[in-house]
Amino acid sequence: MTDCANFEKTVVPYIPQFYDVFQQILESITNPQALKILYVSTNPLISAFSISLLISPIFLVAAEINRNYSQVDRFWSLLPTLYNAHFVFYAHLLGLPTARLDAVLTTSIIWSSRLTFNYWRKGGYSIGSEDYRWEVLREHIPSPLFFLFDVVFISLAQNILLFSVSMPTYVMLLAAKKSGNYLDAGDLGFSAVMVAFVALSFAADQQQWNFQSAKQKYQKTAKAPTQYHREDLDRGFNVVGLWSWSRHPNFAAEQSVWVTLYVWSCYTTKTYYNWTGVGAICYLCLFQASTWFTELISAKKYPEYKEYQKRVGKFFPKLVSNLPGDFSDQYSKKIDSKSQ
Repeated sequence: MTDCANFEKTVVPYIPQFYDVFQQILESITNPQALKILYVSTNPLISAFSISLLISPIFLVAAEINRNYSQVDRFWSLLPTLYNAHFVFYAHLLGLPTARLDAVLTTSIIWSSRLTFNYWRKGGYSIGSEDYRWEVLREHIPSPLFFLFDVVFISLAQNILLFSVSMPTYVMLLAAKKSGNYLDAGDLGFSAVMVAFVALSFAADQQQWNFQSAKQKYQKTAKAPTQYHREDLDRGFNVVGLWSWSRHPNFAAEQSVWVTLYVWSCYTTKTYYNWTGVGAICYLCLFQASTWFTELISAKKYPEYKEYQKRVGKFFPKLVSNLPGDFSDQYSKKIDSKSQ
């Protein structure tokens, strides 16, 4: 079983397939039967990686033509699940046991559904919609360098990253040959943990949505909804609910989903670690960098954000904190001063 997680045995021998896969696709493009044969005969990891490279120029061209750099963002919630679906579909074609893989795909679809819904309701799929952080970056990076940044990171590296978080499913596919067509207690546990993290993300998203909706109404009517303090709405950012314990509870849960999938692959292959952890590590690194940049913007926009950073942990609650994350101590001070 451990051989299924051995890079030298499960990846290196198939790398030569990558060199001519695009040529073979072009030669078979008009022949469905030939395409099916090519699909089955090509290592699924190689074909998935090839797809991530193939779609990168499409995102690049779309971004440069529209001067909108959220092209990959629009597919962020879909691509990892599509890669997982590819691995599961491949296993079905070969007649492999797929109970565990089907569970992975189900949890992945749940993850996609939550993230796609949240991106949609915030207007992410509206024409012209763009992540505000790209605009801030463009203001500080000269156009030639930003184009290079688009080529290397936005269009290419992010696509490869979204492929890489699905790599644990590949080793689980290989393990399916030996593990049987059933789910054991560990499989059920890992799938439940992944769904729990998705549920946590959804709860955090909903709390943020409720707060932003209340803030918009407050700015129009000057009347604070009963569930929020006027001070919270004046502050401008959410500090209630999960957000009083973590500055980014949705990000924390989001990262945990893919770390759990990686650990699940280790459990399946009976290893303490394996090479597919590179994807999860890179995902964590990206969130560290993007969150740092997001908070840099927030700290300039909101005067009290730096105080919020002192009170509340970035992803996980602070073990020791003398001040409440919801700023409730400030409410009591104001009440005391009014009563004097």
